[in-house]
Amino acid sequence: MEALLGPTNTGKTHYAIERMLSYKTGCIGFPLRLLARENYERLVREKGRLQVALITGEEKIIPQGAKYFLCTVESMPITQGFEFIAIDEVQLCADPERGHVFTDRLLRCRGSEETLFLGAETIRPVIAGLLPETKFSTRERLSLLEYTGFRKITRLPKRSAIVGFSVDEVYATADLMRRQKGGAAVVMGALSPRTRNKQVEMYQSGEVDYLIATDAIGMGLNMDIHHVALAGLRKYDGARMRRLYVSEMAQIAGRAGRYRRNGTFGVTGFAENLAPEEYEAIQKNEFPSLSEIYWRNPNLDFASPKALLRSLNNASGHAMLVRGRVSDDQRTLESLSEYEEVMARASNPEAMHLLWDVCQIPDFRKTLQEKHDELVAGLYLDLIEHGTIPAERVDVALARLDNIEGDVDALMNRLSHIRTWSYVAHRKDWHDGPEAIQQKARQIEDRLSDALHDALIKRFVDKRSAVLMRSLEEGRTLLAGIRSNGEVIVEGHKVGDLRGFCFEADGTPDRSDYKAVVKAARNALKPEIKKRLDAMTKFENNQFQLLPSGEITWQPKANNPTPGDAVARLEKGNDPLKPGVVLIENGLLEGEDKALAKMRIQSWLDKHMGDVLEPLMALDDQNLTGPARGIAFQVKEGMGVLPRAEIEDLIAELDETGRAQLRSKRVRLGPLLAFVPPLNKPAAVRLRGMLWCLWNGRDLPAPVPADGVVSVALDDDQRKQTAFYQAVGYPVMGPRAVRIDMLDRVIVDIYDSSKDWKFQAKHSYSEWMGATTEDTLAILTAMGHKQIQEENAPQEAAQSEEKPQPEAKDTSEAPEEKKDKDLPWFELRRGKMAGPARAKSKQPHKPKSEQKPGQKTDQKSSHKKKPPQKRKAKPQGPKTYNFEIKGDEKADADNPFAVLKQLQEKGK
Repeated sequence: MEALLGPTNTGKTHYAIERMLSYKTGCIGFPLRLLARENYERLVREKGRLQVALITGEEKIIPQGAKYFLCTVESMPITQGFEFIAIDEVQLCADPERGHVFTDRLLRCRGSEETLFLGAETIRPVIAGLLPETKFSTRERLSLLEYTGFRKITRLPKRSAIVGFSVDEVYATADLMRRQKGGAAVVMGALSPRTRNKQVEMYQSGEVDYLIATDAIGMGLNMDIHHVALAGLRKYDGARMRRLYVSEMAQIAGRAGRYRRNGTFGVTGFAENLAPEEYEAIQKNEFPSLSEIYWRNPNLDFASPKALLRSLNNASGHAMLVRGRVSDDQRTLESLSEYEEVMARASNPEAMHLLWDVCQIPDFRKTLQEKHDELVAGLYLDLIEHGTIPAERVDVALARLDNIEGDVDALMNRLSHIRTWSYVAHRKDWHDGPEAIQQKARQIEDRLSDALHDALIKRFVDKRSAVLMRSLEEGRTLLAGIRSNGEVIVEGHKVGDLRGFCFEADGTPDRSDYKAVVKAARNALKPEIKKRLDAMTKFENNQFQLLPSGEITWQPKANNPTPGDAVARLEKGNDPLKPGVVLIENGLLEGEDKALAKMRIQSWLDKHMGDVLEPLMALDDQNLTGPARGIAFQVKEGMGVLPRAEIEDLIAELDETGRAQLRSKRVRLGPLLAFVPPLNKPAAVRLRGMLWCLWNGRDLPAPVPADGVVSVALDDDQRKQTAFYQAVGYPVMGPRAVRIDMLDRVIVDIYDSSKDWKFQAKHSYSEWMGATTEDTLAILTAMGHKQIQEENAPQEAAQSEEKPQPEAKDTSEAPEEKKDKDLPWFELRRGKMAGPARAKSKQPHKPKSEQKPGQKTDQKSSHKKKPPQKRKAKPQGPKTYNFEIKGDEKADADNPFAVLKQLQEKGK
């Protein structure tokens, strides 16, 4: 027997494998499934798959005629004869949980030709005391190990391994490294070999420069690690939280530096600096020697459950061999001894052997003890009653776990469950057709392993950032470009989007690669910005759009109906009808390019304003005569709407030429309001609302009425916004804002149908204004007309009963006329503010409302002076008087009340 002792990176494992291969058969026991798998794959590459076997709790690959076995210590086939046997990390005999297994192999497992123990110098006194015939040899570390003290996690050098002692600690560190360094590989003992290998390969290939791991890496996992940083100095050892032993720190720190390359170690995160005596001991590999190891009686009594438990608790009788902590299998046996159904069947040594075998099923799931006990008890009862585990039971359990959806935690939980079932599946004597079950379990584990690897990458690796950071550190110019949909690509990774003249980078400014990404993207976008500016010189109208928010969008493709991206927004100018534009950009435009873009967008805006508000812009005409020009100027200032009272004096000065000019400009001088009817189109209403809000410092979008509505009901606050609603062509009258053309229609009909300064409301008014009858009456009152009490209302209905009734005619208007009789009468508002109210004369008059649709009518033009005409007198007809307006009377030439007064005086 030989014991090869020494620190990490001394080549002990390599030496053991070379010694094994010098014999016809051999077996090496490793402390971890991952380590056994790593060396198995190494030997497969060297000797071929048929000569190498792998045996772990969850996995058995044993080709017929295999010569070399790589196993976990617990799974070593100790009854099979091998020429060579080696036990790796033999100092784990002192581990409270698993130490008794290593001790058993130390004392009982022998090769026929050679037995080799590999481990730390601390185990030398124990081996010498128990096995005095052992030959010892020592190997020195091939490289130096230096302590570098505390460093922040984000300041750790590349090729660093950061070691935590809980899953939460590992996850938190990996999340931080993703944000700061582009990501890290994750290695934990709970990972399947397939997942672990993929994570290590990602690290080894340089895809990521950092490794986040548990202390599992201290058990001989060989990777290209330059620096090891302990993120904590306390761990839970299965019984309590305690500080790491210095020898444990050394085992982990020793992963830094491989072969002849020196390594460094230190602390990070929440770990405090090591004491000088601690890190000096690690550097010199000087630790207190072990004086005892853990042992459990291998000679068990299977007569009964109580006899078995007693034999498990027997003492060794040797000072160096002490009983360890109660192991999981013994704890399970103690629990099952309370199951009456189980105890009733464990009545003979054969049944007890089976019971002890099922108690050794490992609880990889780490569930509650009761859950694990229930599983073991169920399997035992199946084996006792049927001789095998029913295939249906295994199929149901495996099917429940065959799900690759979920996050890292969900996948790791399923993997731990499948590991337990894989252990069960590899007990061939427990199944009919175990190969099929093993294959199915292996396939599910592989799928879960791949899904877990992908989930770890998704959660803890930002491939884009990792690639970009590596390129920057190598000093290479980043390759960048832009796709047709605006996605910006740098080194093959999407880093953001180009929206108009703005580059919107993915991620946040606290990312380590943010500035580099933005710089590379901006360089790539310069040609694209030039291209967009050139395209704007030949723009089509539909490529630009003015949104209700005041933003101007540009669509590069003329045939694309979508708005495109915002490139500018309106700003208040020196005139309500001449807004400016502010570019929406974040530094991509500079100097002449910025001025050119603004000029082209402003050019489109001016054209758009001219198209939509053409009737309004046309009022700015220097060829108009004096009064007409003044009226046009004020109407334009009012955005196309103006109370007539404000220009009454100018109207009085209008001559026939001025009136014709205003008619050509589509200005209607209504009884109460002067306005431009074409501006009632929805587009013009929206634009005027936007301009008014912009000029008056109100928020956009403007609260204009919906397209096409003739009136909107207003709340108390909205009724105060009279200036806004008037500017958009919806003057506020009482409870509603009414579109000006409909309001004018009602006003004209009122004056045309009035008689003796009175008129009756009509239901048609409600229809024209889209209002309820109640609102219509309120609107008439708001105009200044006073509702007449019923006793003072004209009694036309009573007078008409005294007259002989003509034969009734069937007309469509009869029902409406009948309904109108239910509506109240009003006294017509008098005075100058009433506008050109037309008093009823005896002669018949055709109301304006009966004019053909679209016929342009000027209320004032109907009262112009006409030359005297000779007419034949008709006894039954009304008298007609000709007159001329003289002197100061001309000032009232357009006032219908003045005309009526003069007619009356002439008649006298």
